[in-house]
Amino acid sequence: MKTLPLIADKLKAAMGLDIATVGSSLIERVVRERMAALAIDDDGLYLARLQASAEELQALIELAVVPETWFFRDREAILATARLARERLASQPGHPVRILSVPCSTGEEPYSLAMALLEAGVMPSQFVIEAYDIRTRSLEIAAAGVYGRNSFRGQDLGFRARHFLPVEQGWQLSEAIRQQVRFAPGNLLAPDFLRQAAPYDFIFCRNVLIYFERDVQRQVVTLLERLMQAGSVIFVGPAEGGILLSPRLESAGIALAFGFRKREAAERPAWHRAMGAAPLPPLAQPGVPGAPRPLTPPAFATAGVQPFAAPAAAPLCASRQPLLERARVLADEGQLAQAAGLCEQAMAEQGPSAEAFYLQGLIHDAGGDIEQAQRCYRKVLYLAPRHQAALLQLAALLQAQGDAAGADRLRQRAGRVTASEEPHHG
Repeated sequence: MKTLPLIADKLKAAMGLDIATVGSSLIERVVRERMAALAIDDDGLYLARLQASAEELQALIELAVVPETWFFRDREAILATARLARERLASQPGHPVRILSVPCSTGEEPYSLAMALLEAGVMPSQFVIEAYDIRTRSLEIAAAGVYGRNSFRGQDLGFRARHFLPVEQGWQLSEAIRQQVRFAPGNLLAPDFLRQAAPYDFIFCRNVLIYFERDVQRQVVTLLERLMQAGSVIFVGPAEGGILLSPRLESAGIALAFGFRKREAAERPAWHRAMGAAPLPPLAQPGVPGAPRPLTPPAFATAGVQPFAAPAAAPLCASRQPLLERARVLADEGQLAQAAGLCEQAMAEQGPSAEAFYLQGLIHDAGGDIEQAQRCYRKVLYLAPRHQAALLQLAALLQAQGDAAGADRLRQRAGRVTASEEPHHG
């Protein structure tokens, strides 16, 4: 297809999608699908149509964006937000917590945040969640609030019984949760996107920066920084932490959540203040002494609402439980070296296990050792080929390194794993 580079440039200008990251095959496939829908058999004619029609550009974007999300996908970050929101409200009760989810895809992320806050005792009037996505079809699905099996993954699905009703198409989310989220179309690269918005306390912008080239990443990070105030926290994907390195952001110290907070100007080292955009040295490990621990749900104010279970790794064999549970606690406290040591000890005493290698992979991810993280996730998949979480974590790392084809293969494998098929260890 001779016009493919020009069409790819059009998509890149509109939404930041980098052909080097996603691969030319994806773009060619969606272009051919649109050409078939329009009964156009000449790609030059299609390019002319695309350049002349904003509606056709949006139609192509709708196909190029492939939603990949589920409820409580980023559990540590979501539960940490609920805990930190309660702390913020305790110090500033008159100011509702403001949360941004962008891109919000089909709504699972912002709805998970709403469930977590309500179940943590935050009243509906005390928080606002604003959710934006470039794909209008995703927003329609989110507004309807009806979800199929693929939106519910993992073993801890108690929230579904509390907040959803079974319907013919799947599960219908309760109105009480749906009314806490405001959905709207939005493009991170649009010149006017959120330019006049008030600052947010928490921003979720996960697993989208990896699809942009460096200049576009900087543009988006600059926008997100403007939407933060001192103390605000932004959560990104495991492979995106290095993108946020700047004199204005630092690790939030929440292990395995990949969060960064806005620095006070006075907190920046003098040479950073003098040099402005000079790069920071490597971030401190996300577990300094006294770093926040994941949410331990309190007694809930809402009658009849049950708390979430504390974040947990994959189900553990009884003989491995003590060491790996202690390793998980240490990792959540930010003591990454000690946590990794306990994983090694568990495997020395009981032999290799998928759950130990997976926890090691998360620890290396959090510490920035991507090569070791990849090795651990591959060991998980050798022992448990259908370990969905490891498949997705490894896919994110490959995507960040430019191996779009490899990442796509892993995501397809993960998509074929249903909740009932996920590995159990007993």
